[in-house]
Amino acid sequence: MYTEVDVFVSNYTLIDPEIYQLWIEGCSSSEAVSTLHQRSTKLTGASVELIASDVLDHYRTFALLERLLTLPTKLSEQMEFQLDESTKRMLIEKYYELDDLVIRELLGRKLSSRHRKDLDEVSERSGAPLRCCRRQFDNLRRVFKTVEEMPGNVVSNIRNAFLLSEPLAKKYGAVVFLACMRFETTKRKLQYLSFNDFYHCARVIMASWTYCCTGPEYYDTEMDREFLLELRELRILLEKEKEHKHLICMRLKPKLLEKSYQELELNFRLYTRALVGLACSLHRGRELRSLFVDLLEKCIEPLRMGNWPKTDLAQFLNAYEQCALQMDVLRTWYICALDATVGQDLQPAEMKKFIKRSRFEDSMGEIYASDKPVSSDNVSCLAGQRPREVRLPDAEEEVLLIPLKLLC
Repeated sequence: MYTEVDVFVSNYTLIDPEIYQLWIEGCSSSEAVSTLHQRSTKLTGASVELIASDVLDHYRTFALLERLLTLPTKLSEQMEFQLDESTKRMLIEKYYELDDLVIRELLGRKLSSRHRKDLDEVSERSGAPLRCCRRQFDNLRRVFKTVEEMPGNVVSNIRNAFLLSEPLAKKYGAVVFLACMRFETTKRKLQYLSFNDFYHCARVIMASWTYCCTGPEYYDTEMDREFLLELRELRILLEKEKEHKHLICMRLKPKLLEKSYQELELNFRLYTRALVGLACSLHRGRELRSLFVDLLEKCIEPLRMGNWPKTDLAQFLNAYEQCALQMDVLRTWYICALDATVGQDLQPAEMKKFIKRSRFEDSMGEIYASDKPVSSDNVSCLAGQRPREVRLPDAEEEVLLIPLKLLC
């Protein structure tokens, strides 16, 4: 008895991106055949048998390629599959592609084999097939274990180890950073925050609050502990609260709506103590891990209860920073920080690390909105951006610019 077998021989491995995408999404071969048959009926009218043969051939190829995709550098070196460079990049990029809904569900979970068994819930909540969730979980765990202990820039390490594009490597870098720092992201009150919200915050924290030097002893998945300890000096703003409030009110009275101005006068103490209190506690591990929860409870919710218009809130926070800069006590503090570097013969990178400072972005209005919860593009000031540099009078020309380490 003979069995008919279809055989195809070629110098090059042919990859259909459409079938590959269905495989990446976790579709079974029968599901892929059904989907492609519905599409082809409108275009080419190909028979189910022909589509099924093509899909099964591709799925067998993908199963063989997968062992190489787990180590992308080997895919570039191997000779078994003859693939052009653009096809290799497409295979790697799509295999490591992240679904924002799936990754949001994975944030805060330990990337261990024990938790891999509990992905049914992730699949149900995200709406993605279980296979797709497992692929992304395995990829995250693989990337995490590879770069966790690597010194230097985590995004560069990921790009070099897994040959990913920069945007995708940044996403993985953010997840690795959040996992390393163990930020609390699973609380019920944070559930409306999307992965894009946390991604943006992680990127900004990595840029502003981690060590900026390079070398075997520096990791951008570690916080700059000296900087966090120095934030405690901001308590001086509480001691000079009346002076600070007076400067802010003088600046904002002609600019704010009457309702907003009254809210500012009435609750300034509540707002400034929340901002400064949060900054002064970040050197403690527990408070740092609960950054997102604390910021929401202590800062965002009181501001939303005050029904601040977003534009007025942005003006208030900008004035909060600028008026603090005008206070003699902070100018003296700056000069002391500058004097501390004198005679140390610091290299440029060391000087940059020494004077590195950060702040919450001066538009907390981007995380606060009176008409809706925190959204993907307005959560940026959870972390803040690179601080603006401030010119100090009477300082020497070589060191005129020092960033203000003020969270506002």
